[in-house]
Amino acid sequence: MTVSAGLARRLAGFGVLLAMVLALSGCASGPRANPADPLEPFNRSMSTFNDVVDRAVLKPAATAYQRVTPAPVRTGASNFFGNVSDVWSFINTALQLKPVEALDNLMRVSVNTFFGLGGLLDVASEMNIERHKEDFGQTLGRWGIPTGPYLVLPVFGPSTVRDALAFGVETRADVVRNLGDVPTRNALLVVRTLEARANLLRVGDVVEEAALDKYSFTRDVFLQRRRSSVYDGEPPEEAQPEGR
Repeated sequence: MTVSAGLARRLAGFGVLLAMVLALSGCASGPRANPADPLEPFNRSMSTFNDVVDRAVLKPAATAYQRVTPAPVRTGASNFFGNVSDVWSFINTALQLKPVEALDNLMRVSVNTFFGLGGLLDVASEMNIERHKEDFGQTLGRWGIPTGPYLVLPVFGPSTVRDALAFGVETRADVVRNLGDVPTRNALLVVRTLEARANLLRVGDVVEEAALDKYSFTRDVFLQRRRSSVYDGEPPEEAQPEGR
C-alpha cells in the first residue's frame, strides 16, 4: 500500500468517526447551546476523561521530569523539537504563499540543523531569524476551509473538526513519528510529550484557580486564539465567528 493510499484510508476512517460523533451528539444540544459547540455533551465528557488522564499520568510525569532534568538538557530538548516543528512550519508557510515567512523558517531549520548541533542550540534566534509557527489547520483555514464545530480529542484536548482532520495529516508527516528506529522514536515521543506538558504546568494551575467553568473558559480561549492565528492576528470584522 502506498503512503498516499494509507493516508487516504486514515483520513476516511477519521471522517467516518467524526460523522458518528456528530450524529450521536447533535441531538443532545439544547436551545441554549453555543453555536460553535454543538457537540458540547460529548466534549464535556471527553474533557473530563482527559482531566483524569492528566491528573493520573501526564501531570505527575511532567512534574517529575521538570524536577529531575537539568535546565540545559530541557533547553536542548525544547530547541530540538522546535527545530523539528520549524520544518512543518516551513511547509505550511509555503502552502499559504507566504514567501517571507517561509524563507525565515527555512533559514531557521538550515542554521539550527547545521550550526546548532542538529537543533540542540537555537542559533537562528541568536541571529534574530524570526520563527513563524504555522500548522496544517491554519493552512486549511487560509484557503477557506471552514473550522467546523469545536471538538475535544482524546488526550490531545481542544481542537475543531477542521483541525482534527489536519492533525491526521500532520501525524502522518511528523518527522519524529517517521523515524525508523523504534526505541529512538518512542523515546523522543515520550520526551516531547513530557516537555510540552511541563511547559503548561503553571498555565494549568492558573486556569484551575481563575475559571468558574474550566471547560467553557478553555473552549472560548482556544477558539479565539485559533481564529486569530488563521488570520495572522487580524481577523476581518465582517467574518462570522469561527465555528458558526
